[in-house]
Amino acid sequence: MGKPADELLPEQLTIPNLAAAAEDCEACDLHARATQTVFGEGGAPSTVMLVGEQPGDREDVEGRPFVGPAGRFLDSALEAAGIDRKRVYVTNIVKHFKWVARGKRRIHQSPNQTEVLACRPWLQAEILVVKPKVIVALGATAAKALIGSKFKVTLDRGRVIEVPRLGAPVVATVHPASILRSEDREAGTAAFIADLKAVARYLKA
Repeated sequence: MGKPADELLPEQLTIPNLAAAAEDCEACDLHARATQTVFGEGGAPSTVMLVGEQPGDREDVEGRPFVGPAGRFLDSALEAAGIDRKRVYVTNIVKHFKWVARGKRRIHQSPNQTEVLACRPWLQAEILVVKPKVIVALGATAAKALIGSKFKVTLDRGRVIEVPRLGAPVVATVHPASILRSEDREAGTAAFIADLKAVARYLKA
């Protein structure tokens, strides 16, 4: 493994500077099998910061977050909830794709605690630069990393939770990819949009 991520942070914290520095990150072993680092994208500052688990197969190839099927689904859900996509910054807890081969397909694997912690300095720097009014955790991995290891998305999704150390409250919901895999996509979509509407209401309050 290379230098810890906090030793790679640029002196001037901007999203372009952070993204450039993260290209060389070898703070955990995930870089070895990933095509490239996939850093966050969006305006800085932004009103809403969406944090997923990790890049998927499509994101790993293109080098951009949320450009695959889950990203397209997310865009439509944000529109349905009345959240301006241009005011949203999107990123992931982990910046490299973790996968296992299944035939010719690359199937995602959830990052472990060591990998999440290794990547944390990048996320902390993104939050400092983006200055979001609210952070949306997409899925259990993101929610636990942001709120705490005992947090359960199934019990507390859609609630505004104050997390003082982050400087912004967090609303947790499921990851869009899980809805695309679910047997009842219609119900999952409705619940997901309801969670995002809770974010929109918070911003208007």
